[in-house]
Amino acid sequence: MQSIEVSTHQRDEMIDITSQVQRVVDESGVKDGLAVVFVPHTTAGITINEHADPAVAKDIIYSLDKQIPWSDSGYRHREGNSASHIKASLMGSSVSVIVSAGRLDLGTWQGVFVCEFDGPRRRKVNVNLIPA
Repeated sequence: MQSIEVSTHQRDEMIDITSQVQRVVDESGVKDGLAVVFVPHTTAGITINEHADPAVAKDIIYSLDKQIPWSDSGYRHREGNSASHIKASLMGSSVSVIVSAGRLDLGTWQGVFVCEFDGPRRRKVNVNLIPA
């Protein structure tokens, strides 16, 4: 397993880590298999989505903020970041990507994103490669 460190700069943002995950694959020497990318945090998530147009990530954040507002009188969590926990749960904590011929087998427009919902922070992302 390898870890990637990611610094976030806003309360809510999506950071493309595709090249860092690919670097882990390159350094591992794994040619075919599976890359499992996991974020071990309760207020951050991980997803695969379009990385060609940065407006897509902004639209995702905008839509999540509309559905899950930062402040709501019904939240009970004492730290005051219930929205970040909910958003992280909706995004999920891991993705799996097929590795083929030493490359992440993503679609033309796809990228792997860390989704920050309680930033700015330093986040750790674990990448575990399972050879075929």
